[in-house]
Amino acid sequence: MKLKLDENLGERGRQALCAAGHDVCTVVVQKLEGATDAELLRRCAAEQRALVTLDMDFANPLVYPPECHAGVAFLRLPREPKRAHLDHVIATLAEALRRQSLQGELWIVEAGRIRIHLQEG
Repeated sequence: MKLKLDENLGERGRQALCAAGHDVCTVVVQKLEGATDAELLRRCAAEQRALVTLDMDFANPLVYPPECHAGVAFLRLPREPKRAHLDHVIATLAEALRRQSLQGELWIVEAGRIRIHLQEG
């Protein structure tokens, strides 16, 4: 799957998702740091890339309806996360992407579990 990692995720996340067979680009490499949320989602849609982010703003399907973008995976971490938490959440995402596409959906990804908000209609 084609993914774009938000600026709040580092090289470690990119490497893990690439190792799982995904085409991963980053906001940092494309020099999109500081882009508005709407601008970032438009860019993702134009590139047909789902966004992977820690930014809670993207987790609201009323603000960013799943049918209006190429997909968003919001990675939900504990309040005081350790590196192992992020690794586990990314592993959960990678495993789920083996079975189904994120296209047009909002996934709230936690360690070992995913809640999916589907397109309307």
